[in-house]
Amino acid sequence: MNAFRRLPRRLVPLALGLAMVGCGSDQFQDLKQFVADAETVAGNRARIDPLPKVDPYEPFVYNQAELEDPFRPRKIEPTRSAKGQIQPDLNRRREPLEAFPLDNLRMVGSLQQGKTLFALIRTPDKNLFRVRQNNYIGQNFGLIIEVDETGLKLKELVQDGAGEWTERITSLFLQDETEARP
Repeated sequence: MNAFRRLPRRLVPLALGLAMVGCGSDQFQDLKQFVADAETVAGNRARIDPLPKVDPYEPFVYNQAELEDPFRPRKIEPTRSAKGQIQPDLNRRREPLEAFPLDNLRMVGSLQQGKTLFALIRTPDKNLFRVRQNNYIGQNFGLIIEVDETGLKLKELVQDGAGEWTERITSLFLQDETEARP
């Protein structure tokens, strides 16, 4: 601004006119050419493929009357097969060791009186019982079928999901006093 104060007042409009002419030079010619080229290309636009055909939505009809309710408990009805199927004797008198699960019972020794071999069984409440072949033990109607010095073998009757009784052979082995203590 100080430069304009030194100039005589008549030269100020002339200096401003020259400055305006300098701004009007052809420095934006490349930009003008780019816009002109873009306009000619716009007439020859690229072709866009149409959208693919979309199948109409088909709703699923949920008919709850034909399906089972997944939240209602149901009982599996046992199939009645042969008349001679295996069943436990529910009318016999229970033995004391049938009150305990087999996992809680420990064989801690054996004892022989005459020709009969007995197994010594310890219960969780530290009572000791003497059992032999044909005694019952455990909660699955376990019948002792063999006793020896190292353990005993028993035949259990368990009910499967269909309600039928099946036999299962299980063993209970002699344990050290250190293993017998929980």
